[in-house]
Amino acid sequence: MKIAHIVCTYPPYKGGMGNVVAEMAKHLSYRGHKIFVITPAYKKEDYTFSSENLEVIRLSPRFHFGNAAYLSKLDSFLQDIDIIHLHYPFFGTARLVQKWKKAHSQIPLVITYHMDTIADGWKGMLFRWYQRHIMLNILLSADRLTASSFDYIESSQASQLFHENKNKWIELPFGVDIDRFYPDEKPRELFEQLKLDVSLPTLLFVGGMDVAHAFKGISVLLDAIHLLQKDGTHIQLVLVGDGRRRSMFERQVSSLKLHGVRFVGQVSDDKLAQYERMPDITVLPSLHCGEAFGLVLLEAMASGVPVIASDLPGVRTIARQAGYTIPAGDSQALAHAITLYMQKSDEEKIHLRQKARDVAETHYTWDKCIDKLEELYNSLCDVE
Repeated sequence: MKIAHIVCTYPPYKGGMGNVVAEMAKHLSYRGHKIFVITPAYKKEDYTFSSENLEVIRLSPRFHFGNAAYLSKLDSFLQDIDIIHLHYPFFGTARLVQKWKKAHSQIPLVITYHMDTIADGWKGMLFRWYQRHIMLNILLSADRLTASSFDYIESSQASQLFHENKNKWIELPFGVDIDRFYPDEKPRELFEQLKLDVSLPTLLFVGGMDVAHAFKGISVLLDAIHLLQKDGTHIQLVLVGDGRRRSMFERQVSSLKLHGVRFVGQVSDDKLAQYERMPDITVLPSLHCGEAFGLVLLEAMASGVPVIASDLPGVRTIARQAGYTIPAGDSQALAHAITLYMQKSDEEKIHLRQKARDVAETHYTWDKCIDKLEELYNSLCDVE
């Protein structure tokens, strides 16, 4: 099949939605489908890519703001396509896809609802207006809607649509590359490079530090580290990711006089797999439902690392299988959960690490995800 995936961000931009699409596109192309990924060219250095069955098409937006973009030339790249797969939210272009579907009703449209859009101030007002007046019609234009978990959708801004049209929805959890992320000895060379002690308890955070990822809860995590260190707990923290807000977090580390905290910026895919094997626990302290799934949790679990995450719809369905959940925004609860894990016996820790890997292998490989996605595509195209 010829399948077009339309998404607002794509690697090298560091973000969950783009990473999901990159993996979907790669694995579908391995199975012989011709995949076109259509995404904005926000910067001159954003590259196009083409292989035997995969083409990444970067279109210059007529206008864009943040990760919203209006791809006015989209129509010309949707000729002779068997299936359109839109990844929502994509402000500006999602409406174009809706209009295209109206004019080409015979071509199946799949929409994956990745996450709610939440913000404060005027941007929040705009999001709420869009949700009430535009989002519903966009989602209703799809032949099928997918979500990483029904737990998330039932609490999301699309919950009413979900309950009124359950027959259109499919639960499709994302996957993890269990060959790239796997358990191994702690990478001593990284500890040496960062001047950290490999024998001390170590936490890992992986996530964006730009405005679009303000919901990641890094300040809550730093407050929790402060509480632990103030009580005499020797603990280290490594933060992978970058963005305009990084300097703000570095100032917080300085003002709280935290020690053993390292910001390493963005890292390559291969290096990320090494970082995922550094910690005793990976932490995802997200603040609200802008976090819908948490791919980093799967990467940690595949690496044999237990997790602590906020008790949020979708996120908790992953975290509770090999770790703990804590109330969103509660630094004291986070510090307590970290302490509980550190107080476990060596035998209990080994069991939880093994359980983390088993969950990833059993339920969350990309092959399982693509099997289900391919089954959906085939049903829409009447392929036996």
